[in-house]
Amino acid sequence: MGLLSNKIKRDRLKRGDHIYTWRHLYLYAHHGIYVGKGKVIHFTRGAGHEIGTGTVLDRIISSSCPSPLVGTQCQICGDQSRLDGVISSCIDCFLSGGNLYLFEYGVSRAFHLASARGGTCTLAKSDPPEDVLHRAFYLLQNGFGGYDLFKNNCEDFAIYCKTGLLVVTVWFGGRSGQAAAFQAAKSAVGSSPLTFLATRVTGLAVSGLAVGGLVSYGGYCVSRLASDVGFRHDVVKVPAERVVDLLHLCDPQAAVDSPTPSRILIAEID
Repeated sequence: MGLLSNKIKRDRLKRGDHIYTWRHLYLYAHHGIYVGKGKVIHFTRGAGHEIGTGTVLDRIISSSCPSPLVGTQCQICGDQSRLDGVISSCIDCFLSGGNLYLFEYGVSRAFHLASARGGTCTLAKSDPPEDVLHRAFYLLQNGFGGYDLFKNNCEDFAIYCKTGLLVVTVWFGGRSGQAAAFQAAKSAVGSSPLTFLATRVTGLAVSGLAVGGLVSYGGYCVSRLASDVGFRHDVVKVPAERVVDLLHLCDPQAAVDSPTPSRILIAEID
């Protein structure tokens, strides 16, 4: 565990852990909550429900759906390839042949800035496992709104289950470190040519590019930090019983102010 890799062995997993696995050559990671007995609750948009952009984004979204190895069908889960929303899968279907990683909570700002990839850690502290499991099981029954790659994705779901935090300023986006990293990288790449063009002396062109690269990378890291749910000030604690209405009404404060029904019992997994 650390800056270079968050890889973890299955026998070290605990109920309530936020886990993830990389997809499509480490382009995108799929996230979920481990709930014990080899099961994972996660938020997915299955194949056949792609956004229809005609771009690689369609493959990214469809890659979030669980699938057994090619030519086989899971004896536990069956065919879940066309399911969407919050679902429960065995860990093999969740991983889809990928490696297992553990998302880190309560990291320092320095650690977060030094992490090259978004979607692997957060400054926010995790709630106790019983709270995490309660949210995961409640949302398994009631859903987590519509899947949105940039504002409401699998990482957003897992972070909410772990922290109970939602962003108040809805227009600003979700809590996903991956989405924040994408936006930060886009801005950083866009700023590099400007730095180069500002260096008019030919002899300084190379050094200008080097400086521009460092500045861009620094901006990328700072932008990710500023978007982290544990750093932002526009987040509120929302009960699971109110989060479904919140995601439809886009009114976090109303969800906070509303009375909260009694907690549901966490069912044992067969």
